[in-house]
Amino acid sequence: MLENYRSPWMTEDLEQFSDMVKRFAKEYMEPNELKWREQHFADRSAWLKAGELGLILPDVPEEYGGSGGDIGHYVSVVQTMAANGGGLGLGLSHIVGHYILDSGTEAQKLHWLPKIASGEVICAIAMTEPGAGSDLQSVRTRAVRKGDKYVINGAKTFISNGQTCDMVLVIAKTDTSQGAKGVSLFMVDTNTPGFRRGNLLSKVGMHAQDTSEMFFDDVEVPVDCLLGEVEGRGFYTLMSQLPYERAQIGVGAVAVMERALRLTVDYTKDRTVFGKPVIDFQNSRFVLADVKATVLASRTFIDVIIQRWIDGTLDTTLASMGKFWLTERQGEVLDRCLQLFGGYGYMNEYPIGRMWADARVARIYGGSNEIQREVVARSL
Repeated sequence: MLENYRSPWMTEDLEQFSDMVKRFAKEYMEPNELKWREQHFADRSAWLKAGELGLILPDVPEEYGGSGGDIGHYVSVVQTMAANGGGLGLGLSHIVGHYILDSGTEAQKLHWLPKIASGEVICAIAMTEPGAGSDLQSVRTRAVRKGDKYVINGAKTFISNGQTCDMVLVIAKTDTSQGAKGVSLFMVDTNTPGFRRGNLLSKVGMHAQDTSEMFFDDVEVPVDCLLGEVEGRGFYTLMSQLPYERAQIGVGAVAVMERALRLTVDYTKDRTVFGKPVIDFQNSRFVLADVKATVLASRTFIDVIIQRWIDGTLDTTLASMGKFWLTERQGEVLDRCLQLFGGYGYMNEYPIGRMWADARVARIYGGSNEIQREVVARSL
């Protein structure tokens, strides 16, 4: 719908890669979207196929099981999947993979990354707690070293991939007297005794992805499950990756807006009211004109963020601006598009209604938009 516009970071190689991702979405995601929504998780076979095609860790070196591409390849995966219905929580495995790539030991990289890249190991991040959300320094989960093991105790909630994950990256305090410097990260195999999955949480949207509680009751893990070799580096590791996580959310938001515009233009051309197509009414045309302008502005903004990401110059301030501004535009665009569908827009039978419900959480996860504004305000 954005005629004559081409993202400046897009290359011929990335276009060919995106075409492959679109075929995967067409063959494995679209036909299964309603099934996954009903069962609240994506089939393992889809994860394995995504791994086979190199879609989970496309920008990780081949020596660790990745595809050896760059950030542009991963962005192509995110936006193509978001534009074709979503449903696979690949982003969490990608984030965990990069935590390990950037901060793990060589043994940890060789052990975990090939399994993550292949889809054999599905990852989750146990960050949020009943009393701690965006404030990571206030987590209460404890990891106490006892000889050659750590003993983990605590509870987590709102954990995406919580019911299906094979490994969970746990944020825990190793020293309660050190504030942020006392936070460490642990890679916990979900078959470890003492680990329990709680309830599958009932959400407003994102029904194709499982979200649950997690409990750690005297979970004993070897010392080499500590990410890296030094305690207290967890907060720094998390902060170093947050700009990219927030950029990823912005990429998805723009892709969903673009899809919403396409669907709505098509619907308003086909749907007739009072004997003429909905798009022939001035109100419809004006709403769609506003939406198109918003989508183009959002696309050019995210392209700046993507280029900075590719160049290695993306900073926290720009990523936070993109996260809050783009997800809020996403909400506005979807709401206005849904209105043009009338009553059908509120039916789960139509993608626009599902997209509208799914998008609401984007203003909350990855750090609430209020927190993002605070981050940006501190840079003034």
